[in-house]
Amino acid sequence: MLPSSPVVIGAAVIVLLVLLVVARRLRAPSSDARESKRAHEAAQEREPPVEIGETYEFGVTELTDHHSGEEVAVGKVEGFVVFTEDIPGDVAKGDVIRAKVLSFNDGRTSADATYVGKT
Repeated sequence: MLPSSPVVIGAAVIVLLVLLVVARRLRAPSSDARESKRAHEAAQEREPPVEIGETYEFGVTELTDHHSGEEVAVGKVEGFVVFTEDIPGDVAKGDVIRAKVLSFNDGRTSADATYVGKT
């Protein structure tokens, strides 16, 4: 037989509510993910600050594997993400490089570029 005391039932309801709140927080996107989504949406609404064929100078924020399988340098020009291919092995995070923009992605929220040199 289950206890039917109001105190026991109230405590069980509180425990259940706490568990639901904790489960919801664990499934919710992190603040970094929410900020990234907001930045992506804002990028879709503005014109890119770079032009195809032009060369830009920027800092490398990370090195990552591109869908092509090659390592690329990632950086930003006025907050706009630029993926730079054909980087030499001595390029590292924090280096300032020059790259020529070759194309935009479908949503024009980032660009692909080729390495020109290091400053």
